[in-house]
Amino acid sequence: MCNRFGNGVAGLPCVRLGWVACQILMIRFSRWHLLMLLLAGFGGTGPARAQTAPAFPGAPVSLAPLVRDVAPCVVGIAVREAASTTAKASTSSAAGGAPAMAEAAGSGFIVRADGMIVTNDHVIAGAAHIVVTLNNGARYPARLVGADDLTDIAVIKILSSKPLPVARWGDSDTVRVGDWVLAAGNPFALGNSFTLGIVSAEGRDIGEGPFTHFLQLDAPINPGNSGGPSFDMSGRVIGINSAIVSPSGGSVGIGFAIPSNSAIPIVQALIAHGAVARGWLGVAVADASGDGAAGAEITGVEAGGPAARAGLRAGERVVSVNGESISGAAGLTRAIASLPPGTKVRLGMRKNQHLFQIPVIVGRRPEQLEE
Repeated sequence: MCNRFGNGVAGLPCVRLGWVACQILMIRFSRWHLLMLLLAGFGGTGPARAQTAPAFPGAPVSLAPLVRDVAPCVVGIAVREAASTTAKASTSSAAGGAPAMAEAAGSGFIVRADGMIVTNDHVIAGAAHIVVTLNNGARYPARLVGADDLTDIAVIKILSSKPLPVARWGDSDTVRVGDWVLAAGNPFALGNSFTLGIVSAEGRDIGEGPFTHFLQLDAPINPGNSGGPSFDMSGRVIGINSAIVSPSGGSVGIGFAIPSNSAIPIVQALIAHGAVARGWLGVAVADASGDGAAGAEITGVEAGGPAARAGLRAGERVVSVNGESISGAAGLTRAIASLPPGTKVRLGMRKNQHLFQIPVIVGRRPEQLEE
């Protein structure tokens, strides 16, 4: 899982891709990142791109009309949050004893004319103040409507005296590897920018939560692009830009976006309720091992939880939910968490080579009971 650092960037433990040690980074941007990248002389070590490219069938002659149509719904997001205790101590004298504030930047897009804006949870997490900048330069304070850290999606709202331009959702299930994609956002807090690439892979599991398999993009996205949209060539949002793989913090052509079809129900729930009610079994699970069968092995059962009340025990294996096969621990987590609390499900179980069905009433995640 990604760790979350105080400067707003989260990264997985380093993994070696060829000879380069890379990190998967959440791509919210802070001024500190720009300074470090400028000092490091980022962005100039590779071969220069050719000035012209071959014309492929279906490739637009110019993206200017598409950019003109979608730009008004793309926003920049500036966040001010209380700095860490260490940072406060080092800056308190310069600030006259006032609490130190850390600044970071991200992106978003308008989904309702009344000012509802989608972004990443990691962009606004811990924010004391949020300011949204529209494509025309107008700035508005924003308030948090709701956030879901498990899918890294958040909704914020601004108040405008007139209706705002709205992004249209696309169908990410129809996206193919090789399709053109236009990525938009606020890289390095420079303001709205647009880059072109393709969908280079689908269903990527980057360890950033069990609920989203990402689209992989080669359109350049950088720190500050977090929460920005990726459009298809019809101008519809097919993904929310959320993370990159990078040895240096800048784009190397491997970015990840939350598919629109995964995001839409989360956004709808956040707008309606401010949170996403998630199902819960009360079990600890691990990927099944041994005889090669798929499924999730129960390694622990929480007393008083839904699984305990249904009679589930450690050592049993869950192989299906309502008849749908489970690929592993993450698959079981996704299946249960996608269900509303109170739902009755049939768990297909395996123990000692025997298959049987157990009905379970899904509960509500304990941390949500406290909300």
